[in-house]
Amino acid sequence: MNHWKQLAMSGYYWGTLPARRRAAKRRAARGGEPVQILFYHRVADEHPNDWTMLTQAFAAQIDWLRARFDIVSLAEAQARIAAGCNRRPTACITFDDGYADNMRFAVPLLLKHDIPFTYFVATDHVFGGRPFPHDVAAGQPLTPNSLSELRELAAAGVEIGGHTRSHADAGKLSSKQLVDEIAGCKRELESALDCDVRYFAFPYGLHQNLSVAAFRAALDAGYEGVCSAYGGYNFPGDDPFHLRRIHADPELIRLKNWLTVDPRKERNQRDFESGSYRMEGTRTPAVCS
Repeated sequence: MNHWKQLAMSGYYWGTLPARRRAAKRRAARGGEPVQILFYHRVADEHPNDWTMLTQAFAAQIDWLRARFDIVSLAEAQARIAAGCNRRPTACITFDDGYADNMRFAVPLLLKHDIPFTYFVATDHVFGGRPFPHDVAAGQPLTPNSLSELRELAAAGVEIGGHTRSHADAGKLSSKQLVDEIAGCKRELESALDCDVRYFAFPYGLHQNLSVAAFRAALDAGYEGVCSAYGGYNFPGDDPFHLRRIHADPELIRLKNWLTVDPRKERNQRDFESGSYRMEGTRTPAVCS
């Protein structure tokens, strides 16, 4: 983010913060606090790119989150969404793709603080040791996680999730290809890791990378939930199968703006999801006893 955009974002954030705090009190009182799911890709100080966060920035974000949110697993997130009532600021942490560099700083930091997180991997790359095409295209073929590293994560209690076999765009696949990429990824991970693989994240995860058929393929494969990545809040009473995620931008001010519930982003989400295209299920009002 350039200097002027950062100033504008800071001005907007601080100018609207009093109203956000009042809105948060009202949400908490009625049990309407959203569950906010962040996704990261790679945390490292070498070879930075658009999907890499520097270690210092990541540590600052984790510190900010720990001080203000219940950081929960995806299973707990689903329970709070399905219950139709959540009074506590709630966040989840996820990673996509599977980069070996995460084992050096991000993973040890999260484990040190007993922070649950879900680690989504594309099996063709982590099992075959092949760099991702987007890294090759950028001229920097970064190393994916190895199978031994995934086993180490699973043994430490980290939730391992599917991210297709080949990092495929589900919005462009046939029904047969969807089954191969989504169900095949789950089978491969469960066989290699000897554990249940309960969650799936769509590569790219924007509206054009999703489809009703892709959601159905994940449900039929036995996943308990799927994650998109177009940016969105999960309110109590929403469909707990579809978990909307927010990109964890390196700038802390962007994270603060999202996670204190930006009214503009909330309004845009409602406008989109009130249209003719819906994912899986619809929202019902929060109900608290």
